[in-house]
Amino acid sequence: PPSVAMGPPRVLPVLLAALLSHLAPALGTLCARPGLCQPPAGNEARCVDISLGSCSDVSYSQTTLPNLLDQKSRGEIEYSPEYILMGVLHNLLQGECNPDLRLLGCSVVAPKCEGGKIMKPCRHVCEALRKSCLPAFDAIDMAWPYFLDCDRFFVSDLEGCFDPLAKLRVKPEFKYIGNMHGNEVVGKELLIYLAQYLCSEYLLGNPRIQTLINNTRIHLLPSMNPDGYELAAEEGAGYNGWTNGRQTAQNLDLNRNFPDLTAEAYRRAKIRGARTDHLPIPESYWWGKVAPETKAVMKWLKSIPFVLSASLHGGDLVVSYPYDYSRHPLEEKMFSPTPDEKTFKLLSKAYADAHPVISDKSEMRCGGNFVKRGGIINGAEWYSFPGGMADFNYLHTNCFEITVELGCEKFPMEDQLYSLWHQNKEALVKFMEMVHRGIKGRVSDKFGNPIENARISVKGIRHDILTAADGDYWRLLPSGMYVVSAQARGYSKVLKRVTLPAKMTKAGRVDFVLRPLNGKPPQIARDAMRRAREQLDPLEHFDPHAQHVQREPRENGERPWWWSYFSSLHNHKPLWLLKHH
Repeated sequence: PPSVAMGPPRVLPVLLAALLSHLAPALGTLCARPGLCQPPAGNEARCVDISLGSCSDVSYSQTTLPNLLDQKSRGEIEYSPEYILMGVLHNLLQGECNPDLRLLGCSVVAPKCEGGKIMKPCRHVCEALRKSCLPAFDAIDMAWPYFLDCDRFFVSDLEGCFDPLAKLRVKPEFKYIGNMHGNEVVGKELLIYLAQYLCSEYLLGNPRIQTLINNTRIHLLPSMNPDGYELAAEEGAGYNGWTNGRQTAQNLDLNRNFPDLTAEAYRRAKIRGARTDHLPIPESYWWGKVAPETKAVMKWLKSIPFVLSASLHGGDLVVSYPYDYSRHPLEEKMFSPTPDEKTFKLLSKAYADAHPVISDKSEMRCGGNFVKRGGIINGAEWYSFPGGMADFNYLHTNCFEITVELGCEKFPMEDQLYSLWHQNKEALVKFMEMVHRGIKGRVSDKFGNPIENARISVKGIRHDILTAADGDYWRLLPSGMYVVSAQARGYSKVLKRVTLPAKMTKAGRVDFVLRPLNGKPPQIARDAMRRAREQLDPLEHFDPHAQHVQREPRENGERPWWWSYFSSLHNHKPLWLLKHH
């Protein structure tokens, strides 16, 4: 009003205070809505021990109250929709999202407290998980949770953040893949048996299994070709031939559907100084017919830095290893070793020697023609083919993959499964333990910042591996003496001499600290290169969760099926999970 504007200056503070007092309830309601108001958070805090069950396995021991959501007590946190969501989210997403998402939530609900200061989680970790998990949220019509807002509750490396998944990343990543050919079903059943065995033995206190699980991230894919399995199962066990169900619903053989990088590796091997590892997928590959199963596995390989793998097949009893494609395309049976021939033989022998039938010296049995070779064989020497998954793992990623043929009968009767499990149980566990052979470590700059995509080279072996996003690496090697180097664009090269004793069963720790060539870390250049690679990569735009059938539009007021999980919350239901609220 004019009278207010014309009044003496001392009247304004009084009127302003009265106005704010009148609006306080409305402002309180407004700020209660997620994302609208954020109170200034100071770094000073009182550190207390973590007592939340869902966050008991985080990499730190102390948190602070109130937390980043301004929840002031353990009880308030445990009865909050945010905390309840963290406990059920993996099941709601039907396992289609990385389970690490729970630990990401813990970094907000129970933030790290160190030396009386709050440590906020790193934004790049949040962004990576959001990118991989968002399709799974879309598939069940759920909005991304507000408390996992990467811009609001997470900070950059320059602001001094901590990685909530750091504890996990010191573990090597291992995978088993079964049923790549739909009519080769033993691997599918064995991986189901294996999952049950690992869980039950862990709970029973088996020290070997507990050590394995506590120090390894194990991924099991029982069936890569469920459509082919359904077709083979229609004929029934014992009656299935050698071809029905082998291929996918699109009539594609998945073990011939990966990019043929082996021929390119042979070509580059003739060029002095040319790299023969981490080869790019040629653009021409995408012009052909690529199975969605193949794309999904390739995207999986890109998202997780796997170290070791085995693909379980059927039709013979032997362990084969790369290369699977001959050095000479016209030679169907030609020994074609990788630069890591010794390592692959060590890995293959670990499985074969632990299998009572493969290691049996009798030649009058299934797989008897491989007895003189010790139950293992180079894939191309057995029979050559391009587009195989094992060669792709080795030439495009850090992962070493072998192929295990589990028996001459591809679709055995049910009563044979138990004996097949006992024949393979020790071999399956022994091979997983092999992921801890060789060396491991971290590559960082002098300030402790991780260096991604640094090259780990071993003198005399023309095959490098790259560090993961947190600068960590695992390099499989047999026993011996090695000269190992680490180098990255914009940094100086560092060399170290390493000795691995013959009886050493755990990976030796070899860390590297690199110094920038011009005195400043080339972070901007690395970020630009990463964005360029993602922009050109067709896998970045492939969504394995995409629905082929369009969902019916939801009627006004109708809640999604998962809403019942939060029915007990009454007035505190997470409306922020509803996409159109």
